[in-house]
Amino acid sequence: MNMRSHFSSHRCMNLLLMLWCLLLNDGFLRAVNADIAVLVAGGGINNDGSQAVTAKLYQPFAIAFTADDEMLFVEFTGGERLRRVARDGIVTTLGGTGHKGFSGDDGPALSATFNALHDLAIGNDGKIYLADTFNHCIRVFDPKNGTVSGFAGGTKGFSGDGGPAHSAQFDQAYSIAFSSDHSTLYVVDLGNSRLRGIDMKSGIIKTVAGNGARGVPLDGKLAVNQPLVDLRAVTVASDGTLYLLERAGNALRIVKPDGTMHRVAGTGKAGSEGNGGPALNAAFNGPKYVSMSKDGSVLIVDTENHQIRRYVPHKQIVELVVGSGIQGAAGIGGDPLTLQLARPHGAFEHPQTGDLYIADSDNHRIVKIVRD
Repeated sequence: MNMRSHFSSHRCMNLLLMLWCLLLNDGFLRAVNADIAVLVAGGGINNDGSQAVTAKLYQPFAIAFTADDEMLFVEFTGGERLRRVARDGIVTTLGGTGHKGFSGDDGPALSATFNALHDLAIGNDGKIYLADTFNHCIRVFDPKNGTVSGFAGGTKGFSGDGGPAHSAQFDQAYSIAFSSDHSTLYVVDLGNSRLRGIDMKSGIIKTVAGNGARGVPLDGKLAVNQPLVDLRAVTVASDGTLYLLERAGNALRIVKPDGTMHRVAGTGKAGSEGNGGPALNAAFNGPKYVSMSKDGSVLIVDTENHQIRRYVPHKQIVELVVGSGIQGAAGIGGDPLTLQLARPHGAFEHPQTGDLYIADSDNHRIVKIVRD
């Protein structure tokens, strides 16, 4: 190699190094490997039979995926429907007329009426369990024949513990979640300040947490003897630990398998601080939904902060996952941390891909965070 070619090669290497640094500073290389926010459904004007990204949604709340990898979601007030996005992206209604009511049990789900569908959960048999909140009941959609039927409750009140769930009373059946083995369906009974559990084999219902009073529970005490502060959502870890989310309480609590309750995240006061630090020092603002990630962390829909956050049990910290904290609709196609949300009410991690689906309720859309 002559001296000229040596210096030429050296100059090229320096130029490449400078270009690399510039791209890093510009964020280009980070963007190539970064998570990205994309629109999945909503924001359009079209009806059933159209691509979901062009469809009109009404306050989507909870999201789930079937064994066939079809996305299901429920619409709260204004929608009153159970809907599906097939693998080809087409949206259809599976249940509900779009009008409020309480009718249609044991008949075609498309002729049934609901009153504020808030949550859904899929059973081992593929049936879809629906929290029909203001009808104070749990109903079941059977995808094999397209019918809906009553499963638990149906009259406002409190009764039924120790007996069959279909005869029990709820006061706003708000959120539902199965245990990891699907042996128990847990129901947030909002107006009764209780978490109740239904044994899927016997059909018997019982109270699991809450004594019916509203108040701040004491750590380390039996959950069934403690008050609760505005319980709104529940999810279940693989070891049977229950995660309870309180909206007005601005706290995440657990019920251990031994039945004792403990606060694990949230100060109890409204705020937004604490990301990256101890979970007990973090502040939430009207959180409304929780779900499990496959790594064992707990997704927290921090509704009034317009963000999705995460509690990491083995580190006992809270992290920010999605959302700028500014209410709005901007940011599709960009960094999840700059995405604007509007009072989200649901978050679901896809069990295979790890992509995060968000019910961006007041934007009437569903957003997906595509994982790097």
